[in-house]
Amino acid sequence: MTESPNILVVGAGSAGKRHAQNLRNLGCRLSLVDPRQDRLEEASCQGATVGSFTDLRAALDGSEFDGFVIASPPALHVPQAIAILERQRRWVLCEKPLGVTAVDARRLEAFSDRILLGYTYRWWPPIQAFRRKLLSEAIGRLRGMRFVMSAHLADWHPWENYQGFFMANRELGGGALLDESHFIDLMLWMHAGPSKIYAQVEKVSDLDIETDDNVEAVVSFPDGVRVNMHLDLIGRPHERSILAVGDKGTLVYSYEENAVKVSGEQKSVWNIERYDCERNEMFVRVGQEFLALVKGSTASPSCSVRDGIAALEVVDACRESSRSGKAVLLDG
Repeated sequence: MTESPNILVVGAGSAGKRHAQNLRNLGCRLSLVDPRQDRLEEASCQGATVGSFTDLRAALDGSEFDGFVIASPPALHVPQAIAILERQRRWVLCEKPLGVTAVDARRLEAFSDRILLGYTYRWWPPIQAFRRKLLSEAIGRLRGMRFVMSAHLADWHPWENYQGFFMANRELGGGALLDESHFIDLMLWMHAGPSKIYAQVEKVSDLDIETDDNVEAVVSFPDGVRVNMHLDLIGRPHERSILAVGDKGTLVYSYEENAVKVSGEQKSVWNIERYDCERNEMFVRVGQEFLALVKGSTASPSCSVRDGIAALEVVDACRESSRSGKAVLLDG
């Protein structure tokens, strides 16, 4: 391999173009696959590309690559990863979620030694600081948590109609529950082993979509910890936050404030740590780990196929609970 790895990015939408630009800035040569010629042309305007393809098999038949990024809609992640790894067993950075169901994602267990899963908030410095404080019991023994993601879908990609965005399409894997499983992954990364879930997964707004836009979940753990999770595609102003309550205080992460706050005082007195990082940093950091795997300087991924399956097991339980109106028991 040269010092400038040739990476194939599958999917030239918003996420694909971001990964392509970051990897280009990290010294990679880039090729792109997308069925839409207009997206390929837009992506090529960001910088030089080795090749552009409208079909994945044509790309795999014509070239050898040093690594792959899958940034297509979620319903395509598993079949595209299999198509790639059966032909060229290189490292794949796969955007989240790993698939649309846990059963779907388990098809990738045979390739788990070659997949890095891009739950990118794991690489976000404020989230990492929040987790360190939580695990070091800076607020004492954990008793409960609350995760909130609320952001109006029409604001996500203002340059295009949201109705044409995969988030509006059930078959492509859109919707609040799947796309914002970021927060399910963070919950499991911070406190693994849920035992019971009760959830409502619904469409409650007038958005012109066929997917869910509101999720309410209560997650129970064997040690008595309770987690409340709210995800929606309709809120304004946007809010992304995590709150943890312990025996000795409260810990808060706020995306909008770009801050981590901790308090053990009776009054509203907070010790606040503010960060000046911007959103793209989490994508740059996951790109750096991906390249370390490609070049062999790192042996195993920090976010794995197993992590992706675990998140989808919770997603599946939320769906089942919402359909039945009953709590769903997990292995824990």
